[in-house]
Amino acid sequence: MHFDSSICYTSFDSALGRIRVAATDQGLAGIWFDGQRHQPDHGSWSEQPEHPLLRSVVQRLQRYLACKREDGELARDLPLDLRGGTAFQQAVWQALLAIGYGHSSSYGAIAAQLGRPRAVRAVGAAVGRNPIAIIVPCHRVMGADGSLTGYAGGLDRKQALLAIESA
Repeated sequence: MHFDSSICYTSFDSALGRIRVAATDQGLAGIWFDGQRHQPDHGSWSEQPEHPLLRSVVQRLQRYLACKREDGELARDLPLDLRGGTAFQQAVWQALLAIGYGHSSSYGAIAAQLGRPRAVRAVGAAVGRNPIAIIVPCHRVMGADGSLTGYAGGLDRKQALLAIESA
């Protein structure tokens, strides 16, 4: 993953742990749980808790995590900056955005949707490297048999996010 040098961030505490939210001048670039796999080094990033986009995203996430998000679609009207991924990763992340609130998909279904039905493992790797957790809903991807599978933020968080959406 490559991140723009102008990236700024803020962090907040949630029931699922501390969450870092990052943005560039292009849009929302990242949401990570503390301790999440594939998390970038943020040591050179500028902390800007009053940044308008970051404040808006934190408010959306807090409402969602409190089961108070009316429409459920957190990405609506948010500028997303997914430039840090490869073209294939970006295509997978766009496919994740099409999985509706309260619904799920499988790695195989996403691979087929992208016209690459044999690329199930590559889809899994791209899903695992999704930089914008929750809003780009990688937690909605299940195994072929509907079972919970890996989640960079931990399976307990994946279960909690799915429970929010089934409430």
